[in-house]
Amino acid sequence: MPLKDFSILLAVIMIVVMLIIPLPTAVIDFLIIVNISAALLIILVSMNTQEPLQFSIFPTLLLLVTLFRLGLNVSTTRAILGNHGDAGNVIETFGQFVVGGNALVGFVVFVILVVIQFIVITKGAERVSEVGARFTLDAMPGKQMSIDADLNAGMISDQEAKDRREKIEREADFYGSMDGASKFVKGDAIAGIVIVIINIIFGLVIGMLQEGLPLNEAAEKYTLLTVGDGLVSQIPALLIATATGIVVTRAASEGNLGHDVTEQLFAYPNMLYVAGGTIALLGFFTPIDPVVTTTVAAALGAGGFYLSRAQQREEQWDVQESREDKKEEESGEDMKSPESVVNLLQVDPIEFEFGYGLIPLADANQGGDLLDRVVMIRRQLALEMGMIVPVIRIRDNIQLQPNEYSIKIKGSEVARGELLLDHYMAMSPGVEDENITGIETVEPAFGLPAQWIAEDMKEQAELSGYTVVDPPSVVSTHLTEIVKRHAHELLGRQETKQLIDHISESHPTLVEDVTPSPLQTGDIQKVLSKLLQEKVSIRNLPVVFEALADYSQMTKDTDLLTEYVRQALSRQITDQYAGDGSALYVVTVSGGVEKAVSDAVQQTEHGPFLNINPDTAQQIVEAVHAEVERMQEAGHMPMLLCSPSVRMYIRHLIERYMPQVPVISYNELEPTVEVQSVGVVNIG
Repeated sequence: MPLKDFSILLAVIMIVVMLIIPLPTAVIDFLIIVNISAALLIILVSMNTQEPLQFSIFPTLLLLVTLFRLGLNVSTTRAILGNHGDAGNVIETFGQFVVGGNALVGFVVFVILVVIQFIVITKGAERVSEVGARFTLDAMPGKQMSIDADLNAGMISDQEAKDRREKIEREADFYGSMDGASKFVKGDAIAGIVIVIINIIFGLVIGMLQEGLPLNEAAEKYTLLTVGDGLVSQIPALLIATATGIVVTRAASEGNLGHDVTEQLFAYPNMLYVAGGTIALLGFFTPIDPVVTTTVAAALGAGGFYLSRAQQREEQWDVQESREDKKEEESGEDMKSPESVVNLLQVDPIEFEFGYGLIPLADANQGGDLLDRVVMIRRQLALEMGMIVPVIRIRDNIQLQPNEYSIKIKGSEVARGELLLDHYMAMSPGVEDENITGIETVEPAFGLPAQWIAEDMKEQAELSGYTVVDPPSVVSTHLTEIVKRHAHELLGRQETKQLIDHISESHPTLVEDVTPSPLQTGDIQKVLSKLLQEKVSIRNLPVVFEALADYSQMTKDTDLLTEYVRQALSRQITDQYAGDGSALYVVTVSGGVEKAVSDAVQQTEHGPFLNINPDTAQQIVEAVHAEVERMQEAGHMPMLLCSPSVRMYIRHLIERYMPQVPVISYNELEPTVEVQSVGVVNIG
């Protein structure tokens, strides 16, 4: 255990010893000086912190020093009452020297200190702590939403958002702790009064009955010692209470307390002239000694003059500096450093741009919740696809039509749509209702025919079986599908490295067997990207890495490794397409087609590739297209089933023409699933 940690434990043990064992007066003197030093150190630290969280240990420290001071009170009381009035040099000095040996004066000073601490400082600090704790807790949801909005807008990074969230949580914990800790200060003030009264009363009893002193001698002896003990205790207590008030009242600080006071209190030099003139008039028109008022007024005037000159020099320097900056901009705009140009080269992974007519969609002040929806989209895709979706940059674009929006992936537009904010999108269930009329349109995410209907027609459309969606839901659904469709493009090496680091925390041995040998980060990225391209979630990374660890010793071909990973994810793929327990309707690939594809595979030093006759390829694509259309007409989701050896080649063959049609192999289906073939892909 480090020495500094051991010293804290020893200090707590010492407090317990003080409560039980009588201490020599020399030790009591030493502990009293330690108490005063600790209080002085705490108030100096509180004055030099820029924000309360920099002194987050203060609530616990407040409890410890309060307990230490009460333990010290027990020891001094034991010494005063049980040691024939011998309480040590420090207490006697405070009783004789500080208050001039006058017990009554000392008692009045003590009462004033207690009143200041208990009624003014402690009461105010307790109230500020209570209000600060309540307001901090009430403001937490708004602050969290503000962080999410900044994150989605790209103004901050994920790490900055995490740090800000942690700071909010720590602030709430701190003010909650301060609310309770301030009660210790209040109780300490009450205990100080009670202890002084007890010491005076029982001091008189012990002095008169046990020591046989007259009333006046007993009162002078024990009252002076008690008042000295009270002052020794209450001065550090007052410093601690003041430190409590300083910590909880710091708001919008730019530096420590000294910096803030000098910067803000003396920010207006002319006010020093006004204050100095007022003080000078008091010396002329009142009986106050003019020497005193003139001295103070002169000091204020001199301070105002010095600050005015300093402020003028600073303004002249700022003007000169701004002129130089402007001249430098005009003369050397093209000669700026390369670093300033590099920032212009950055391309956002995902951008959502909209015309000015759709600003209410993203403006929270106008009821827009697009930023919140984007947060939910990123969370949803993390759960569904297992990837970290990059920050989606949201901005308005005056080049778009007022009601248009555009979605870009890595700087290139991949989708565009149009919204009518005062309408709802209604999609027919298949049977049209002539009473439902609106503006013809197309649902942007899936390309379904739809129409924009007025709000007063919404209820009627829902009763007729139409699917009615509000504009924010339309655009969020479209954005979700676009991100899913291009997920494989968004997963780069850097994102893959983040996923590897994440799984290495829970499966370090597994990761060591895969990377950096035999597979590099780029190889793993290619496998994960191929899975995402075919809508296979990569969330179950341990299974993916188990398959890579098993088969990467045999081959480095990422296409083959992807096939092995897909087979390892057979339960997941089965649940993806037949999760409800119903039969799986598929179109199977005939043996003749599989043989034609298999015979066209050629092995090269760079791996196998499909070298098929163009006419044959055209026939296969047309046959697949015909069967897919037949399945869609029958109300089934089109799906192609083939043998594992040719699955990836058939996928490569049709993905340009039918990218949304999944191609699965027999090894990717669980034995328990019921498979029904509704068609066969065959060629003449």
